[in-house]
This record gives sequence, structure tokens and C-alpha cells, in this order.
Amino acid sequence: MDDLCEANGTFAINLLKLLGEKDNLRNVFFSPLSLSSALTMVLMGAKGNTAAQMSQALCLNKGGDIHQGFQSLLMELNKSGPQYLLRTANRLFGEKTCDFLPAFKESCQKFYQADLEELNFSKDTEECRKHVNDWVTEKTEGKISEILGAGAIGPLTKLVLVNATYFKGKWNEQFDRKHTRGMTFKTNKEKKTVQMMFKQAKLKMGYVEEVHAQVLELPYVEGVLSMLILLPDDNTDLAVNEF
Repeated sequence: MDDLCEANGTFAINLLKLLGEKDNLRNVFFSPLSLSSALTMVLMGAKGNTAAQMSQALCLNKGGDIHQGFQSLLMELNKSGPQYLLRTANRLFGEKTCDFLPAFKESCQKFYQADLEELNFSKDTEECRKHVNDWVTEKTEGKISEILGAGAIGPLTKLVLVNATYFKGKWNEQFDRKHTRGMTFKTNKEKKTVQMMFKQAKLKMGYVEEVHAQVLELPYVEGVLSMLILLPDDNTDLAVNEF
């Protein structure tokens, strides 16, 4: 599973660079695992040059049983503890007039815990869009209510792959709300005063010379999960910084 985790990390960095090419001043928020797990399901049904190009884009070039690796990874991620909830769910919504191979549907369920639900996109597009959105709303505890906007699917839609990830946890050492204060936040062009949480504690920190940034680990309760924060040096130009 180590090779798969490395591949997912490389894919995440490559995608981040791509998403930031046109406008490196805007915020980017995405879930690399959601994308890689959904696309790797498609990879199970691809052959020849298509499969080769998808494997290259997903950085899955080291061999090994990719789908078995995702099965183990997703099972590990969904082991929520009493102090936190981490859940990721996959599902496929396919046009009911299409003849999806039973082996493909079985593999999606086995490796990705993803059922393929048949819908009538060709005749009832809007109702299908609502159905998909309702599924995502349920899986994200109401946090995401409309993943598919108006016009996102149409009568010619054959397959929709959806991943929903939900996390809720408490910090190992809580932030005191009364210590929140206005502090300076720097962007490439200006400085802004924003409200920031504040606390004094002993935490794990490091420094990565290659990207000129400090790394801080903020653990959640029990220390099973952590948030990693990268803080670039003041004189670091993010537009030319290479990961």
C-alpha cells in the first residue's frame, strides 16, 4: 500500500500545480483521494492506450495490485474511532439502458465499496440530478447539498461517478475561543487582518529546505489523525516554488 500512497501523493501535487496554473492568487480546495479513487474505478473498465494514459496521469506506474491497494486503503480510512468520524463513500450512477458488465459492477463493489445504481438519465434528467445530490447530502451530513448543478448532466449522460468524504474531529488540545484575535495574513500582493485562532503548546514542527517552508502537525484527539500545515517563508514566491 506504500506505493499506492506515494502515487496518490504525487498525483495530488501534480493536480495542485495544474489547478493553480491559470490563477495562482485564488484559493484551491480539493480532495485528491476522492478523484483518484473515482478515476481508478474507471480504470478497471479501460484497456489499451486509454488505460495506459490513465495510469500515467494517476501516477500508477509501479505495478502491483492497484485495486487491492485501494480496497485496503479505503477500509483503513473508514475505521472511525469514538473521538472522530472519517468516512469516504463511492457510488456509480449509470444509464439504465446501458449494459454494464457484471464483472465491472462486482469489482467496483468489492474493491471500492461502490454500488452501481441504474437511473434513467435519458428520460428524467432533472430527477436523476436530484437523486444524486440527495445521496451526497446524506453521506456528507448535509454539508454538501448540490454537487451537481443545473445542466451538469443531460439526456446523453451514461455514467456518473461520485465520491463523498466527511470528517469531524476534535483537536487533541482545544483552542480557546476567547484567544482568537485579529492578525496579519499575507497574500502575494497585500496584507489583510483576519481572525486567527491562537494557543501556546508543544507541537511537532519541522522545516523543508526544498520548498522553504515550516511544517506544523496539529493532532486530533488520540493522535490517530493530524492536520499538517505548511507555512512558506516570508520571502518565498509561491508562483515559482517547486514541490
